Amino acid sequence: MGLHFHRNPDGTTTGRNEANGFTVTHAEEEEVKRQLYEDAGWEYTPPPPPVRPGFHRFSLVHDEFRASGFEDERYARLRARPPEGCVPVDRGCFALECERPGKTLMDAVAGTVAEVRREHGLVMNSLGVEKPQEAFDADNKEGYEAKIAAHLVLMAADRARLLGYGRKEVVRLLDATGID
Repeated sequence: MGLHFHRNPDGTTTGRNEANGFTVTHAEEEEVKRQLYEDAGWEYTPPPPPVRPGFHRFSLVHDEFRASGFEDERYARLRARPPEGCVPVDRGCFALECERPGKTLMDAVAGTVAEVRREHGLVMNSLGVEKPQEAFDADNKEGYEAKIAAHLVLMAADRARLLGYGRKEVVRLLDATGID
């Protein structure tokens, strides 16, 4: 069964349940999603309220190739004293759900990663984005696309470290791209 969503030129959203052909169009994207979930017999959870101005909502994940779960003793101090605005969650691994201040999403993520590393000696290496290649909108600097970019940078830094590359090699590669 597949649910498909399409934003129309007039600003409405159309959703279709491929299993039975149920189609709905509405001005509110969440209403389309709710109706399609209801039609499919799935539980619908409305999105959380918007974050306060100057704050950003994101997940930070400690994603390891070695099996370690949420209850791993390395996370005990972080579970007991997470950064302000973050809540530890079990995603089959250790994660923090955060709503933190920052000029941009990248700024908020960087500050939180640095705080966790400084206070707890743990490098959070993912934002938990699955299939990051599936969506991209260059006009949306603070939305899902920004989470994908931050996720890929964290993942690349962690993978480089595991392979034995240092900060200089990673920065040299970034500098070689010509990014300002």
